[in-house]
Amino acid sequence: MSLKTFVGGLHPPDSKTYTAHKAIEACPLPQELIVPVTQHIGAPAEIRVAVGDQVKKGQVLATAKGFVSVPIHAPTSGEVTACESRPHPLGRPQAAVVIKADGEDCWDERLQQHDPDQLTPDELKQVLAKAGIVGMGGATFPAHVKLSPPADKPVDTLIINGVECEPYLTADHRLMLEQSKRIVAGILILRKILAVDQVILGIEANKPDAIETMTAACNPHPISVQALEVKYPQGAEKQLIDALTGRQVPSGGLPMDCGLVVQNVATAAAISDAVHRGQPLVERIATITGPGIKDPKNLKIAIGTPLAHLVEQCGGLVDEPGKIIMGGPMMGQTQLSLEAPAIRGTSGLLVLRRKDIATKPAGPCIRCGRCISVCPIHLQPTAIATFARLEMVDEAEDYHALDCIECGSCTYICPATLPLVQSIRHIKGGIMAKRRIS
Repeated sequence: MSLKTFVGGLHPPDSKTYTAHKAIEACPLPQELIVPVTQHIGAPAEIRVAVGDQVKKGQVLATAKGFVSVPIHAPTSGEVTACESRPHPLGRPQAAVVIKADGEDCWDERLQQHDPDQLTPDELKQVLAKAGIVGMGGATFPAHVKLSPPADKPVDTLIINGVECEPYLTADHRLMLEQSKRIVAGILILRKILAVDQVILGIEANKPDAIETMTAACNPHPISVQALEVKYPQGAEKQLIDALTGRQVPSGGLPMDCGLVVQNVATAAAISDAVHRGQPLVERIATITGPGIKDPKNLKIAIGTPLAHLVEQCGGLVDEPGKIIMGGPMMGQTQLSLEAPAIRGTSGLLVLRRKDIATKPAGPCIRCGRCISVCPIHLQPTAIATFARLEMVDEAEDYHALDCIECGSCTYICPATLPLVQSIRHIKGGIMAKRRIS
């Protein structure tokens, strides 16, 4: 099988050996779960329960506010003990529903199973919206919105993302090995909703067991499995589309602008659960890993589980952490502490020791051009970073700063250790602020 890829990118040490061989384990429920209403792109959900309410697993805690929004559900049964601001992975406290688990973990008896063959595409999308299904590769974009392209943008191809190119993370890898039938069932639902004939599942070549397993699972169906060269950030939508189809998503555009929809393998599995089992998105697989964790694992976790509890289930910390990251080291979100809860977009938790973090002061740019050669969007990172330093918003916009996907490749490769992606992220905020004013 020939390996496809995109132009640009790099191959940092993948560090997946910590957990790639470890089967998924069920994480015991904590005594208290913190369920934020902000767990997706779009408007936060609106809380519909009160302190003292008894809730069942899967019961709606907060309803969607608008089309680009999804409801939030109880991850277990128990008592609502607070509706207040709590620590959030994004850094600032956010509104959340706090549940004291009763240990029964009883599902809401009102949840309904469905036969996808008996539902129309619109009815299937309604099921997904009510179940709170979002992109689980990290973007958390509401699935029903992504699956509703306008009539003037017909979609002919569905791409399933099984790349998992971020170092350390292995949750999707284990999901493909252990639960391939769930993934395929979800893909078939997606195929019906979009009415497409072409479905491509992309998996990097460093997961030969996953390629073999998914190829066998997909063989009876019109789903092709394509091996990809090992390269970061191949899991990003635009790069995956380029690698698999050669199509280019236009600047400022979306995959549907070139006839495609991309969904993650974990999202496909959640879609299967929502339709076949009637279960909303209240749990997911996450990799708890890094040299700072005593016993790294792939865990099936309830949404709202405090990060500290996840660490405890992996034997605790080796030493005082030097950095805590939700997600992978390239695009993950640095955490101030382990107080925040896991949310729907939590693909992993990475803990590094102080000695694992390189500390070197930034020096002057030596004009080596490495950042340009690895940029998957073909931008000029040093030029945009210079504009950011000088607060030259218009010039940064002219250099397409908003197209930056913040993958961190430029910062990783820079011999002068310039904080390029951080500078670009700063000026992107300035560009958006200018647009809001104008």
